[in-house]
Amino acid sequence: MSVLIAGCGDLGTEAGLRYAAAGHHVTGWRRSPDKLPSVINGVAADLRVAAPTVPADTTILVIALAADGHDEDAYRSAYVDGTARVLDALDRDGVTPGHALFVSSTAVYGSLSGDVDETSPTEPTAFNGRVMLEAEQLFLSRLAGSGTTATVLRLGGIYGPSRTRLLDLVRTGTATIPTPDRRTARIHRDDAAAAIVHLTTTDAQGIFLGVDDSPAPYGEVVRRLAGAMDAPTPQQAEKPSARGADRACSNARLRATGWAPAFPTYAEGYRAILAGVGARHP
Repeated sequence: MSVLIAGCGDLGTEAGLRYAAAGHHVTGWRRSPDKLPSVINGVAADLRVAAPTVPADTTILVIALAADGHDEDAYRSAYVDGTARVLDALDRDGVTPGHALFVSSTAVYGSLSGDVDETSPTEPTAFNGRVMLEAEQLFLSRLAGSGTTATVLRLGGIYGPSRTRLLDLVRTGTATIPTPDRRTARIHRDDAAAAIVHLTTTDAQGIFLGVDDSPAPYGEVVRRLAGAMDAPTPQQAEKPSARGADRACSNARLRATGWAPAFPTYAEGYRAILAGVGARHP
């Protein structure tokens, strides 16, 4: 099969390596294609402006975009406009992939707390969730009836060898536990990449939550990391915070397809990172 990854950054590169290892030909679109490993055919692309020519033999399309900044304009430019340009390029070049997957986020659930799965309401109020939900809807509506199987993968917070922000906060003693504490959704980058490859090569259709097996309170996570790194113990914030939701996202639907995480909880995942396991992709 021939795979096109539109937005071949850290996550896309890891997925691309896995496709290539399985014998597939992989093309990756990104602004700096020279940074891609040799098994991925890198093509220069700035999807804020235009999309390159889609390879005529593309059978799998993965849209794994990333915003340049954390503001609404940057999100809209990346996720909505970028996705539209990729889909426009399919029409322009007359290419109909057998399967397409859009990498989304649990941000679409907004402030929803409690147990969450793919059937839970999506009513985000913050711009990141609203824009991501709009991009999802654009992706699904444009591909409806096209002959392409469409899949949306809503990922929790991604961590991995190249995504160490939480470790950095703990290491420097600047991690603070919110009041009240809350459960958070996360997934190791390698498990997210494995889910992308699995879903697109098993003809899974629809929306899936990509998270690990055990939603854990933020306070538990940072305190355990502090102990592992001999860092200062994170303290509870004195003032209550309304930011963030306390929710337990379920990966049951994704697991039912045959996918299973190599890092079922944050403990295994961060232990591997601290031990230097895994590749950092530029």
